[in-house]
Amino acid sequence: LAMNAPLLSASLLLAAAAGVLRDAGQTGAGPDIAASDIARHIETLASDAFEGRGPGTPGEERAVRYLVEQFTAFGLEPGVEGGSWLQPVPMLERTPDGNPRVAAAANGEAVDLISARDVMITSPVTSGAIEIDASEVVFVGHGVVAPEYGWDDYDGLDVEGKTVVCLVNDPGFRGAADGAFRGRAMTYYGRWTYKYEEAERQGAAACLIVHEDEAAGYGWTVVVQSWGRPQLGLASAGGEVRTKVRGWIQLESARRLFDAAGVDLAERMAAAKASGGGAGPVGDATFSASLSNRIARVASPNVIAKVPGAERPDEAVLVTAHWDHLGKREGRDDEDNIYNGAVDNASGTAVLLELAEAVAAMDPPPARTVLFVVTTAEEKGLLGSKYYATDPVMPLSRTVAGLNIDVANVLGPMEDIVVVGYGASELDDDLRAVAAAQGRTVSPEPTPEKGFYFRSDHFSLAKEGVPMLYTNPGTTHVEKGAEWVAEQAVDYTRRRYHRVRDEYDPSWDLTGAADDARLFHALVTIWANDPRWREWAPDSEFRAAREASLEGR
Repeated sequence: LAMNAPLLSASLLLAAAAGVLRDAGQTGAGPDIAASDIARHIETLASDAFEGRGPGTPGEERAVRYLVEQFTAFGLEPGVEGGSWLQPVPMLERTPDGNPRVAAAANGEAVDLISARDVMITSPVTSGAIEIDASEVVFVGHGVVAPEYGWDDYDGLDVEGKTVVCLVNDPGFRGAADGAFRGRAMTYYGRWTYKYEEAERQGAAACLIVHEDEAAGYGWTVVVQSWGRPQLGLASAGGEVRTKVRGWIQLESARRLFDAAGVDLAERMAAAKASGGGAGPVGDATFSASLSNRIARVASPNVIAKVPGAERPDEAVLVTAHWDHLGKREGRDDEDNIYNGAVDNASGTAVLLELAEAVAAMDPPPARTVLFVVTTAEEKGLLGSKYYATDPVMPLSRTVAGLNIDVANVLGPMEDIVVVGYGASELDDDLRAVAAAQGRTVSPEPTPEKGFYFRSDHFSLAKEGVPMLYTNPGTTHVEKGAEWVAEQAVDYTRRRYHRVRDEYDPSWDLTGAADDARLFHALVTIWANDPRWREWAPDSEFRAAREASLEGR
């Protein structure tokens, strides 16, 4: 693929990509990508010396230094204006000062709600005490306003200063009327972050999402663990916050509150399959909350490198992965207290590094600039990519397409590769073509209802309109089949995901990760050289943002 082809057609570029991938598979030709190099990067980044790569820790300093050293050795250039490798991301850490207090009442009687057992709350407010006193409770269905589906759960409701209660996931998950949304495949309207954003736009004082294990995709313990620790947010967010309390309420706890108010929650949930169905006050139920935050400032950088474009340097292709993980936990001295994050996401960062080395070695160089953005604080809410999306080193209106690498294949060669958010954009067509050149197929994610497309860094860019591709390792091992891969995935999720056991294993077969890196190299080369810009699918919720962005290009 070492060709400068700004004037070649897409079909010729795809054919060139296919030829190199076939040669690489047969003879080792093509970009110098090696499983042994990927292994070395993972072993280093996930070592105890890096202390779990927590933002704002000594482990961060070691991880950032390593990334800069590698980019320098590969011959890339600093990606930040002024010749810097680092884009500082200003953040605020919010730690609840004591246990938040919650209370509810209906028909003049207190309803038994206990923090953490029934309700988990937090607040984005960064100063002073936060109080919600006897706020009227309003059920708002799924809490969705989606004009493209003719859907408005807030239609005719005044929720200013009130507590809204909404369902997790989106209406399609439960069989929305008239086939609206995408069935069980989650759209952004089903993501919990959207619920709070819409409640903020509507002026609600508090927003509680009803937690159901299946609809959320995880259990209540995940909510408690995630929301019970200090929360990071961007310091640059600014502005007055109207929805001061944001949280979750267990399904049975919500049912108890509704029952006390003389309202049947099951009936309201069933009615919510239609736009605005079941929405309205929950009798005379009220909700109260009290908490305060201790605030600390945290600064942590995105690491940005670039290969300048030879023909159109003011247009970019973006490659992202996150360097951070969970750091260290408190515990006994004789325990393993380091969250090494070998798979998540030292492995993805390792593949990005190997890809960056291959792109930097292209001769002639790519027509467009290729940016490698290794983000901070993904595990804290995609904060590094959110910041980049608001302050990019190249305008997003000049960013053609992007690839996010979050978790690499450590199981060996696969017959396929998985697209998370399958069908969202034309990038899938490119992937399908280059995968075929490796003798592989493209598979949709097996659980689209869990909304994984909205849970990694590519989403921050997609939300602003940039077509982004996010893949997962394949579902079928070349020799061991699909059942074995599924067993390994379950074992990882249960035993190692976000646990101290996520450590580098020298027995991993990283030849599959190298296959994927070669595939990514072919994709990046196509996007960097093909004059045609890629588009979102016609029904994508991100298409309007892209069109608005390109108007000012």
